[in-house]
Amino acid sequence: MASVEEIVSNLQSVSEDLADKALDALKEAHRAGEAKRPELERQLTQARRAVEKAIGVLSRLD
Repeated sequence: MASVEEIVSNLQSVSEDLADKALDALKEAHRAGEAKRPELERQLTQARRAVEKAIGVLSRLD
């Protein structure tokens, strides 16, 4: 069974991956000439915020 520290570390990695994917979505939208933020980027950012919130909660357990 993973420790809380390991879970936090895994979640930090997931957060970074989500941030990278969101940036990729923004770059692609920019290349395509879109003026608004793409829905995919918004959803990825929302997911990243949720992961960051979980990291905060778990970090306070220690």
